[in-house]
Amino acid sequence: MKCVCLIGRPNVGKSSIFNRLIKEKKAIILSEPGVTRDRVYGVVNYNDKKFNLIDTGGIFADSSTFDENIQMQASIAIDEADTILFVVDGLEEITDADKKIRNMLKKSNKEVIVLVNKLDNQKREDNLYNYYELGFSKVMAVSAEHNLGFKELLEELTRDIINEVTEEDDILKFCFVGRPNVGKSSLINALLNEERVIVSDIAGTTRDAIDTRFTYNKNDYIVVDTAGMRKKGRIYENIEKYSLMRSMKAITDSDVCVLVIDAESGIIEHDKHILSYCISAGKGIVICVNKWDTVKDPNEDLKRWKKELEVYFKFVPYINFVFVSAKTRKRINTIMDEVIKAYENNRKEIKTSILNDVISDAVSLHEPPSYKGKRLKIYFTNQKETRPPKFVFHVNNKNLVHFSYERYLENKLREAFDLEGTPIILQFKNKNED
Repeated sequence: MKCVCLIGRPNVGKSSIFNRLIKEKKAIILSEPGVTRDRVYGVVNYNDKKFNLIDTGGIFADSSTFDENIQMQASIAIDEADTILFVVDGLEEITDADKKIRNMLKKSNKEVIVLVNKLDNQKREDNLYNYYELGFSKVMAVSAEHNLGFKELLEELTRDIINEVTEEDDILKFCFVGRPNVGKSSLINALLNEERVIVSDIAGTTRDAIDTRFTYNKNDYIVVDTAGMRKKGRIYENIEKYSLMRSMKAITDSDVCVLVIDAESGIIEHDKHILSYCISAGKGIVICVNKWDTVKDPNEDLKRWKKELEVYFKFVPYINFVFVSAKTRKRINTIMDEVIKAYENNRKEIKTSILNDVISDAVSLHEPPSYKGKRLKIYFTNQKETRPPKFVFHVNNKNLVHFSYERYLENKLREAFDLEGTPIILQFKNKNED
């Protein structure tokens, strides 16, 4: 998928532009203080075309911090982006900071669009031509505050995106994610039955996302090893920030995410944070408890672990757990069974007639509660998207949808259809709403 990177000095409006392009909060999969100043990674949808979007935050505040921060941002731009949006402030003259960024981007040999923000009237649009001085052929005006110029920008960014399925798009791609040193690389080696990636007891050995193609039961798959994702406040090195962004991109590009938990150290809050990234990205999900060879009483510990997992991850009861040992390769193939199931359910399409029968039966069993003398009516339901499945409910008044009734409808959908291993989206629209 095409990748677009926002880059520029602080306070030129990059985060506001990012939010305008993303539109839906569900598309945002990382908000991590210590990595960047604001949201980092998202997916933009426009006219059935998609691309990844990175907000790099302010590159530098003054020349003294330029050398330290520019290396990380330059690496992101060079290695990840197909197109770079160089954001400048249309109310100010070109600064020395803008010129330093210009020099770095010239060396990247990537497509660069100078995005002049804060231009919301004719007089300000005259300032647009001043920014051709930066030496890039494409200069566009936007106003994030007033939502101006974004249709033209999106047309430009999606012009070269072709909606066609490549051979690799048909191959199930899944990634292992989790904290450092939980055994992600060892699991891949055990799955492949060979030493394909570097394994070490030192946390943080994997610095990059590594793709490996393999065959299982005569079908091709791609597995991705990712760097350990440290919790906020513990990301010190620039290279670790860069590795984290690689891991986030691996989540975005994968069909299924396998969250790896260490049976020795147990579950911690950060495991839930990592899982939330995968859910927000709409991916199929499997939870894998590794290092099962270290437990003292497998039968009793299995009961205890299942209970703990069900309590700790009660907000995602649809996710299945596997208990494996990369060291002994015990039950290692159970990973593939759950990955394939999550993948298929994440792409599941349900016939509209059957879907409406299920919803009609659900409403008959339990009517929506009334509010101030009004009651929710569901006229029609259809599935709009897959990956993950998205169901649109056409109703009389979407403001009458109580969260408990929405949860009830989701449970009924999951009872009627096999949707294990995947999040689903329920959207409510008023009858005449576009």
